[in-house]
Amino acid sequence: MAKDPLAEAGFYFDELNKLRVLEPDVSQKTSELKEECKEFVDKIGQFQKIVGGLIELVDELAKEAETEKMKAIGARNLLKSVAKQREAQQQQLQALIAEKKIQLERYRVEYEALSKVESEQNEFIDQFILQK
Repeated sequence: MAKDPLAEAGFYFDELNKLRVLEPDVSQKTSELKEECKEFVDKIGQFQKIVGGLIELVDELAKEAETEKMKAIGARNLLKSVAKQREAQQQQLQALIAEKKIQLERYRVEYEALSKVESEQNEFIDQFILQK
């Protein structure tokens, strides 16, 4: 087999009979690798778009969850304050009831004393009338 002097020098002819420095099969594999790399880069770009959209969606959901959490905390605090207000109102009403009971007892004692004075005065009037 005769060696091609151009091939020994590192020069080759391609399918279009153009002079090349690379072997034709190496050149073809290089072109295939270039196409595969381009497809890979395109797929990575699509993947980044999808992941970016997913991240935006998750961020939006996190914001909504945080908003709902704050609303729930506010509602819980409002409920606690309403409960404390009712408890304070109940204590005020109990104090008012106790005050009214004391006032009722005072009025009852005063009534008994006045009833006793009235009966004594009626008795005195009856005796005074009978003496005349």
